[in-house]
Amino acid sequence: MVRKHVKRVMPATRIGRIVVGILLIIGGFLGFLPILGFWMAPLGLLVLSVDFPAVRRFRRKHEVKLGRWWQTRKTNYKKSRKQNREETQE
Repeated sequence: MVRKHVKRVMPATRIGRIVVGILLIIGGFLGFLPILGFWMAPLGLLVLSVDFPAVRRFRRKHEVKLGRWWQTRKTNYKKSRKQNREETQE
């Protein structure tokens, strides 16, 4: 589902993706201006990660770290909710 949406949004050609990625990064460095924002720099790296292995490895490494952190947080939350329910029932 997500892949279909991403393929529609990103340019189909490699040169198009590189241009869009570089423009987003430049726009991110100009984030202090009213229309542009600092959110553009990470988005530019994400677009470039499709074509450049070094950026792809960087993205994948952090994606895995974020996923592990999220799973740990989720399981800890479930454990604490279960303990709270048991305490209130007593």
